[in-house]
Amino acid sequence: MTAMIFGLLGLLLFVLIIYVLYRILDDIYDKRVVAYQNKLLQNEVDEVHNIYLTMRGWRHDYHNHMQSVKAYLAMDNLEEARAYLDALEQDLDDINLLFNTGNINADAILNSKISLAIKKGISVDYKATVPKTLAVSDIDLCVILGNLIDNAVEACERVTPESQFIRLYIGVLRQQLYLSVSNATNEVVRKFDEEYITTKRGNHGHGLKRINNIVDKYGGFINRKNEPGVFVTEIMLPL
Repeated sequence: MTAMIFGLLGLLLFVLIIYVLYRILDDIYDKRVVAYQNKLLQNEVDEVHNIYLTMRGWRHDYHNHMQSVKAYLAMDNLEEARAYLDALEQDLDDINLLFNTGNINADAILNSKISLAIKKGISVDYKATVPKTLAVSDIDLCVILGNLIDNAVEACERVTPESQFIRLYIGVLRQQLYLSVSNATNEVVRKFDEEYITTKRGNHGHGLKRINNIVDKYGGFINRKNEPGVFVTEIMLPL
């Protein structure tokens, strides 16, 4: 009997050790994945941030450009004026500045993501105002915005083109940062729990988990609603 008890205790100890090791390795893996994705996201933010600053620089030089064109026209040099304007048009060809929220990092990620959605033919309605300073870090804010919009675009791509839409609203509500994203969907979801999140494989499921983790991190609030043909995500974050 004593040998059996020691055997059971040994087995339980072995199972406990395996469980602890699993949790440690899983935690290390999650941290590495998060660090890697944050690095990728930071690269993306840096890239669109640079585009945004380029656009602002071009606007700053607007009067100088106009003076150059007027000088060519004053000399009746239409070919040079046309070539100058063509060069300026080329500089702006890939820049679509949609947002001026008041927060440069939000502007960068929103302009990048929403421009891409519009380019794909998705109907987008948007209004966004973001304070310059927030309790939420720039990286965390961009993770939330990026995943919300990526998931909305992914959902739209699963419905017919004429049904595709995204509605985005960001502003201050009750002294908190309020974010709302509505999009077309062919899903019918009754319960938004951990099972729903974990069963959403790929980028969508991972994005849902990242959003939840960040909202929990700041003690915020998240609400998801699924009505016929519409998926809505609402988030409240402290300022």
